[in-house]
Amino acid sequence: MEIHGFIFDLDGVITDTAEFHFLGWKRLADEEGLTFTRQDNERLRGLSRRDSLMALLRGRAYPEEKIQEMMARKNRYYLESIRSITPDDLLPGVQELLNEICAAGLKSALGSASKNAREVVARLGIGRLFDAISDGNSVERYKPAPDLFIHAAGQLHLPPRECIVVEDAAAGIEAARVGGFHTIGLGPPERVGAADAVFPGLAGVHLQDVLQALGGNGLPSAKRISG
Repeated sequence: MEIHGFIFDLDGVITDTAEFHFLGWKRLADEEGLTFTRQDNERLRGLSRRDSLMALLRGRAYPEEKIQEMMARKNRYYLESIRSITPDDLLPGVQELLNEICAAGLKSALGSASKNAREVVARLGIGRLFDAISDGNSVERYKPAPDLFIHAAGQLHLPPRECIVVEDAAAGIEAARVGGFHTIGLGPPERVGAADAVFPGLAGVHLQDVLQALGGNGLPSAKRISG
């Protein structure tokens, strides 16, 4: 195994914006007379804004103009919420792992379907730790299509087989596997069990742990990882 890069999802991996998304979708649903629960919100993990709205509408037909308006409204609610994000909102272990990856001479990219990913990364204060950012503005097809991760790998100038994707959603794991990436799943196995290796989260997880979980033998050099 030869690894030269990592691609991280944002929501649920780098920071937990799920609550902000829930509040935004819940407010929209209430305004439209629709039902939306926290369980519904869990099923939206990894989906694009449009696919999330389609799930919320449950097959109800709306004109395209109305769909666009609802997506914009929900995004406005979400943007209002994320203004409060600070570096303190990084999930445990994220900063440490990103620092280790950087120190080892490896590349890191963000691969998120969120069109607000750059603003969130800036507010978290970790932009300097990413060599590239691929977001919802980068591709036309979203997870479970592999396009987002392939775009991120391309920005790193690496083939998928030399990259590890870190995800917390089933759709993201599927996208990475279809694209030919190594995969690390974060969260319960029933959600991310299709990943090559699963961790509850990144707290206490080191670069060495990730490589060994994927069948590697550690870090033989700063520029090349093989096992």
